[in-house]
Amino acid sequence: MKVYLDNSATTRPFDEVTDLVTYYMREEYGNPSSLHHMGLVAEKGMKNARKQVAAAAGCDENEVVFTSGGTEADDLAIIGAARAAKRKGNKIITSKIEHPAVLQAFARLEEEGFEAVYLDVDNEGYVDLDQLSSEINDDTILISCMHVNNESGTIQPIDTIAKMKRNAVLHVDCVQSFGKLPLPGSGVDLISISGHKIHGPMGTGALINRTDVNIKPLLYGGGQEKDIRPGTENLPAICGFGLACEMIAKDMLEKEAEIGKMKEHLRKGLLDSIKDIRVNSPEGSCPSVLNISFMGTRGEVILHTLEQDGIFVSTGSACSSNHGGGSHVLKAMGLSDEEITGAIRFSFGRFNRMEEMDYVIEKVKGAVDRFRLLGSFR
Repeated sequence: MKVYLDNSATTRPFDEVTDLVTYYMREEYGNPSSLHHMGLVAEKGMKNARKQVAAAAGCDENEVVFTSGGTEADDLAIIGAARAAKRKGNKIITSKIEHPAVLQAFARLEEEGFEAVYLDVDNEGYVDLDQLSSEINDDTILISCMHVNNESGTIQPIDTIAKMKRNAVLHVDCVQSFGKLPLPGSGVDLISISGHKIHGPMGTGALINRTDVNIKPLLYGGGQEKDIRPGTENLPAICGFGLACEMIAKDMLEKEAEIGKMKEHLRKGLLDSIKDIRVNSPEGSCPSVLNISFMGTRGEVILHTLEQDGIFVSTGSACSSNHGGGSHVLKAMGLSDEEITGAIRFSFGRFNRMEEMDYVIEKVKGAVDRFRLLGSFR
C-alpha cells in the first residue's frame, strides 16, 4: 500500500489538471503576447485562469498577479511593498514561525536598513498579540503573518491582526490555507497562494493585491502582469493552476470536513496505541496538518522506516529540510530538543482515504516500538 501524507510539501495534481497542462503544451503553446491567432487563444486561456483563481480567492480578476509559486509571491509582497513604502517608515513586523520565504525576505530587508521585529508565539503556535500591539507604531509600514502554519497547522487570528494594523500594509501567507479554509476577510492587503498545494502544478502561484498596494517589482522585462511580475507567462501551468482552483473551491468545506475526520482518527489512534507522545497541533488547527512528537525516537529515522512500508511523511517544512538545526517553528513554540527531534508531520490531501489511517497507525507503532527497543540496548 502507498500512503502519501506529505501534502503540505506538495500534492498530486488532479488528473484533469495534468491533462489540461499537457494540452496547452502540445496544442496551444502560443505566447499570450503574440498578436496572431495562437497568441489570442493563449491570452484567452490566461484570462480564464485568472477568473478561476479570482473566484476561488474571492477577489477581483485585476487583483491577481501570477507568480512562480508561494515563495515568489511572499518575496514580491514583502520586499516589493517595503521598498515602495520606505519613505513612510522603516519598521516591519513578522513572527518567528513564518515560512523561510518570509523570514529570509525580512533578513534581506534588514540588510537594507529596515528595522525588523520577530514576534514570539505561545506553546500552541499563536502569535503574541500583546507584543504586536506594543510594537506597532507610526513607523510601521508592513506586517506579515501566515494564516496556517505549515508545520503545526495553527490558524492565526488574522481578522484580529487586521484590526490592529493601523496604517501598515498587512500581508498574509495563505499557501497552506488556500483551498482548505475560507481566506481572511477585510483588512488584509496582500495574500500569497500556491498551485502545488491544491493539486495544481508546481511552479505556479499568485499574489492577491486586494487594496492596490504599491509594489516595487523584483524583476524587470516585458511588462507582463502590470509590470509587477514581468516575463513570459508559464501558460500551461497557469491554466492548470486555474482549473485546480476551480475544482478545489467547488466542495472545499465538505472535503475538508472529511479530511478533518481522517486527521482525528489518526490522532486518536496514535494516542491510544503509542505511549509517550505529544500532539503539537493545537485543537482547532487546520484539518490538513497533524504534528506529533514521539519521545525517545528520531523523526528522520521513523520517516525512512515508514517509507519502506510505502508511507510518506515529513519531519517539518520541505523548504528547510536540507538546512538542519531542527524546526524553528517547534523551537519557537517552546518544545524541548527531544520533542523536536522526535517530531513527525502528517499532512492530508484530497486523495487520502480513511482506510489508510489504520494502516499508518499500525506501521507507526511498529516503527516507534522498534526504535525505542534498539535505543534501550545502546
